[in-house]
Amino acid sequence: MDMCRFTGPHDVEYKKVASAFHRIMTLAPSQPKCEEKLLLKEEQIQMLLDSLRFDQIDARQMTIKNAHAKTCKWLLGNSKYVDWLDATKLYEHHGFLWIKGKPGTGKSTLMKFALASARKVMKGKIIISFFFNARGGDLEKTTLGIYRSLLLQLLEQFPALQYVFNSLGLSTSSISIYHQWSIESLKILLEQAIQNLGGSCVICFIDALDECEEYQIRDMISFFDHIGELTVSTGIRFQVCFSSRHYPHITIRKGLDLVLEGQEGHSQDIIKYLNSELKIGHSKLAEQIRTEIQEKASGIFMWVVLVVGILKQEYDSGRMHALRRRLREIPSDLHELFHDILMRDSHNKDELVLCIQWILFTRQPLSPEQLYFAILSGVEPEALSRWDSDETPMDTIERFILSSSKGLAEITKSKSPKAQFIHESVKDFLIKENGLANIWPDLKSNFQGQSHERLKQCCLNYMGPTIYADLDFSKSHSKAIEEGAVAVRKSTVVAFPFLEYAVHNVLYHADVAEGCGISQANFVQRFPLADWIKIENLLEKHEIRRHSEKVSLLYILAEGNMSNLIRGYPSILSCLEVEEERYGPPLFAALATRSEEAVRTFVEAHTVNRSPRYWLHGFHNQHCQDNNSQHWFGRDFKFSKRRTVLSYLAELGDEVMFAVVLKTGQVEVNLKDKNGQTPLWWAAEKGHEVIVKLLLETGKVDIDLKDKCGRTPLWRAVEEGHEAVVKLLLATEK
Repeated sequence: MDMCRFTGPHDVEYKKVASAFHRIMTLAPSQPKCEEKLLLKEEQIQMLLDSLRFDQIDARQMTIKNAHAKTCKWLLGNSKYVDWLDATKLYEHHGFLWIKGKPGTGKSTLMKFALASARKVMKGKIIISFFFNARGGDLEKTTLGIYRSLLLQLLEQFPALQYVFNSLGLSTSSISIYHQWSIESLKILLEQAIQNLGGSCVICFIDALDECEEYQIRDMISFFDHIGELTVSTGIRFQVCFSSRHYPHITIRKGLDLVLEGQEGHSQDIIKYLNSELKIGHSKLAEQIRTEIQEKASGIFMWVVLVVGILKQEYDSGRMHALRRRLREIPSDLHELFHDILMRDSHNKDELVLCIQWILFTRQPLSPEQLYFAILSGVEPEALSRWDSDETPMDTIERFILSSSKGLAEITKSKSPKAQFIHESVKDFLIKENGLANIWPDLKSNFQGQSHERLKQCCLNYMGPTIYADLDFSKSHSKAIEEGAVAVRKSTVVAFPFLEYAVHNVLYHADVAEGCGISQANFVQRFPLADWIKIENLLEKHEIRRHSEKVSLLYILAEGNMSNLIRGYPSILSCLEVEEERYGPPLFAALATRSEEAVRTFVEAHTVNRSPRYWLHGFHNQHCQDNNSQHWFGRDFKFSKRRTVLSYLAELGDEVMFAVVLKTGQVEVNLKDKNGQTPLWWAAEKGHEVIVKLLLETGKVDIDLKDKCGRTPLWRAVEEGHEAVVKLLLATEK
């Protein structure tokens, strides 16, 4: 059957219709102007400042021990440090000094000393800093975190620069303390602020660049290089002191390098530390031991600190005669020393391994009390109960963590203390140097998978019958913001410190374990979903994020981007079934939360049984390679049962997703929503040409169906000025 109304583009009738529609499109009203961008008010600026702030923003700096008395002072007189601060030499080094040293040499302690000294001596200057922390949360170890922190410090210390926020062009309605920052917008603001410093001087200290991903640091150094060029050419004083390991080597065009190894002042610091901290008297033997320590240390301060602790234990036991022998037994290599510490005895090996697994593979850093109960959940689950802080005070918990980790873990000194390794080199030894496998061969095979399996079980244990029976569900039907529900939630988090982490991450650890090859089929089949929902709703602060009692596990997995568990889910193809949830079907939960892997897995599930020559495979492969082609609903999306799944997808414009759903044959292409709008109507309105083609190719679409206002898809395409769609529809016969 001929689907065209006209014989061709030269048809007189076609030309008449096309001309008429061209006039309509020309006269169609243009898009309304965006909300006027006004100068921001004081309270709006404060909201943006608050949105830059984040938990643990100063945690790493606060946790670094202060320099020992009389140490580090050599830096202030070092020729390169003096030249760095000399304004007359800015053209030579562009304001950059880079302190480099081996792991454990004390770079962070030196940087903290330099920062404190600058704040004390450089009155009138703006002093800002950031200490990267690979053991911390995401913002502590990414350039997104450093840009937020530096911009916040700069604008708070120099309020006159806060007007730079106006350049964002934000509308009043889009400003909140939850503003989502991008790296590029932060760079722009930071550059603008620095360019407008005038006669002010900024001194910046950035520690541990090696504790951030290399590609991010390379981009950051390139940015600072650019800033250095700008400031020197305009006479602005912006000086930055970096510190890092020697590797990876990253080049900055102009700058000074200060290598710690071989610095006389650094060697003298070790001598001063030994004389002060290794209190074993001043006999000839004592002096010989101090000299041997210095020689074996090779400038590694961390090694010295650990060895002093070991020898002090021997001395306190009255074993002065054994000190030299013990010192000679201690390996001179830092990683070998870690091996020695972990192998010193087999006492509480299970606690030690689990403690290491938690610190290595936790989804986010744990508080001391969370780590305490996390370990207890694995080694003594029968001892789990509500936390009594009188019976188990915080100092007891900290001693437990110190003992369980054999001194290789510490608690950060911050408003919200977290447990972490004493140094990044501990993690290097355990993972990069394969230290764990060398100590415990039974952990050699798939250590990551084994660990996540164990952590999953810890979470499951903590959610078990003992804790569940002690929870207060009396306010479970109250709104999340109601006073009673808030009070119960707060008391629950205090009484059961590990519960929130366990509930929110039990599926995460299972998903990673599955991805590492440890089957979760039995776990998924037996997962206590009903109990999980009750606890999760009890702890949820936002009413809209709560789930109904009938929510499927597939929906939860989709929302959490747990693609490995989704892939093995028995009824994965039910991802289009609408549920009584905020986002409707599981597929939409994934689209709303930007769960890319989950979305990809759902698409693959619908194409896996098709022939390799099936046209959708190529379409899908191209889609997977180009993330920019993917479309998302956004967190604020709310599914309405007055609309169809297909109409939402037609409006969204994701071509692969739409094609997949269309090819299932489970959808009615002409089904109208509450306002009489069909999927074709939505695709035409949004100008989604490919989706319009896909619908027309079914041969089942009625292109003349009108909405409640009497508008056809063609009319909407004309109104919105989508010429390509107009041509498609004009060339199609009902």
